[in-house]
Amino acid sequence: RASEADNVDSEDNDDNDDDDDNNNNSNAKKEKPSNMLPAMLSEMIDKQVFELKKLWQNKRQLLFQLLNLGMIVFSALMIWKGLMFMTKSESPVVVVLSGSMEPAFQRGDILFLNNAVEKVGVGDVVVFKIKDRDIPIVHRILKVHTKPDGETVELLTKGDNNRVDDRGLYAPGQMWLQREDILGKAVGTLRYVGMVTIALNDYPVLKYVLVGMMGLFVLTSKEG
Repeated sequence: RASEADNVDSEDNDDNDDDDDNNNNSNAKKEKPSNMLPAMLSEMIDKQVFELKKLWQNKRQLLFQLLNLGMIVFSALMIWKGLMFMTKSESPVVVVLSGSMEPAFQRGDILFLNNAVEKVGVGDVVVFKIKDRDIPIVHRILKVHTKPDGETVELLTKGDNNRVDDRGLYAPGQMWLQREDILGKAVGTLRYVGMVTIALNDYPVLKYVLVGMMGLFVLTSKEG
């Protein structure tokens, strides 16, 4: 009986050891992903620093990569200028920064504008600027008032999610918007893509880090 009891105890101990091993293995598996990310980031940074040092020693290659970076920046600028020319808008792409146009547009949506069409009407979603305010506003046209001359058009706007019109947002004494206040009519949207832009505006340091990383990757990239 004593030997049987000893066998039972040893089997229980073996089972407990197996359970402990399983727990240790599961803990190791849980800890592994959390440890992998810093290691991967460290390895990536070390690799980029090594490539940058290697590039610094090769002045000809460094000049070539700087030209590549300049071409990328120049191309992006030309695309933006091209959009401005085609849409006749100084801001052909804008990001919705508030929830005043919900549910039609959410915070973080990207809007594509077209200001080539002269006439805008009730129900159109437009982006307009107010005197002495840097950030334009995205709202819907609520009323259109045409003066007796038949050419001068005045506009009243309102956010879909607002209870009152925008006269409280206009410049002091301004009751209507003029056509020249309109930056463009919304003709397309990309949902939530602009949240990146909002994050960069909220945390300016991220903007410089992102630009720096992009420039570093361009400089250290190898031609195939």
